[in-house]
Amino acid sequence: MVKATRRAKPRKRPQSKATRQRNAARRPKAARQSKAGRQPQAAKGEHPLLRELSKICLSLPEAVRRDLNGHADFRVRGKVFAYFLNNHHGDGIISVCCKSALGENVDRASREPARFYLPPYIGPRGWFGLRLDGEAVDWSEVRNLLELSFGLVAPKRLRR
Repeated sequence: MVKATRRAKPRKRPQSKATRQRNAARRPKAARQSKAGRQPQAAKGEHPLLRELSKICLSLPEAVRRDLNGHADFRVRGKVFAYFLNNHHGDGIISVCCKSALGENVDRASREPARFYLPPYIGPRGWFGLRLDGEAVDWSEVRNLLELSFGLVAPKRLRR
């Protein structure tokens, strides 16, 4: 009869403080944040429209923001529900992009092309953009669109 033996797990070498800090800097910002704190304070050079948009998005349950070269995305449990785009690929448009129900994005863009558009890459996947660089922004409409987009992405327990 052969006796089963367990193999000992190899021990990890202790990491230096510098190595731990370097590894922490490589992790995505959302992974480094504690669950209690949502976002650090706004950067000094942050676009005022992004600041207002962040207030709305981060008021939703478990929403986090990730900044990427003048753009930002807003996620809930790792899934994106909104993008802030500032001159994306040189198109000169400042907008918020939201997820929509099937076909709704095309309807919005065709009904009001001065306000809504289909963004490159994500437009055919059910997303639409609301221009923020035109006339005065109706923030209650923006909030409504963001809540609808959040509802399409968020787990059922987080939906309001």
